[in-house]
Amino acid sequence: MIRTLLPPTLGLALLALPPSPAAAVDCPGNPAALGTARVLAIDPAITPAVGRKQFPVTLPLAPKELVLTFDDGPWPGSTARVLAALRRECVHATFFVLGRNVMAHPALVRRALAEGHTIGHHTFSHPLLNRMPLARAEAEIDRGIAAVDRVLYGEASRTPKNAPKDTPMTPFFRFPGFASSPALLQWLAHRHMVAFGADLWASDWNRMSPEHERELLLKRLSAAGGGIVLLHDTQSQTATMLPGLLRELKRRGYRVVHVVPAPAGSRTAPGTADAGKPH
Repeated sequence: MIRTLLPPTLGLALLALPPSPAAAVDCPGNPAALGTARVLAIDPAITPAVGRKQFPVTLPLAPKELVLTFDDGPWPGSTARVLAALRRECVHATFFVLGRNVMAHPALVRRALAEGHTIGHHTFSHPLLNRMPLARAEAEIDRGIAAVDRVLYGEASRTPKNAPKDTPMTPFFRFPGFASSPALLQWLAHRHMVAFGADLWASDWNRMSPEHERELLLKRLSAAGGGIVLLHDTQSQTATMLPGLLRELKRRGYRVVHVVPAPAGSRTAPGTADAGKPH
């Protein structure tokens, strides 16, 4: 597996990484697995917001590279099936979880973390934050973070080294419904948190057959060439279609990139990097 760390002196708009060949996969019981091609470590101080459906820039991915992300979980039944499909293919993803679901189903989020996935934040109860007073929206985000950190780490706050004291252990956040605001984006950037949008999705909030969802996503992926993919592990149709999707991604030559926070010791100190104006 290849690990790439974004240099602290380069902004996303100027960074161009050459394509990275997928590392040889050592996947127990599945020698033909898709696998995870490389790990991309992100420093929130210089990467405040990504995903072209919401922001001007996205992650520095090579052609046919993608990042798998899942929203709204964990959820009984469907999340376990998603995790099983990812494990079968030795693929790592990012789960943007809801605090209320984490509290209701702690074993599922602990399993996701134990199996190597990244756990990001998605508020406590999934409101549209841009329709709320700023203080209430901030409190909703904080409540979700506290719930996740308490379940995963045994305490409500564990701040990474060299970051503001209220930065969560995994400083990745996605707005429900992409309902951001300039004030909230500035607040997240001040806390050294990355706002994740997406580059494409399967529209799996709409009811459709797993086969239709898979073909729709593959069509959009082919048009986009890769990028941050948004799915929902709360959807049974997504859990059903995922094993076939992963096999087809392998057949078509796509490579999965796993995003993680930059190691604490390598992060840029608060105030020493220009994170750019949030959008």
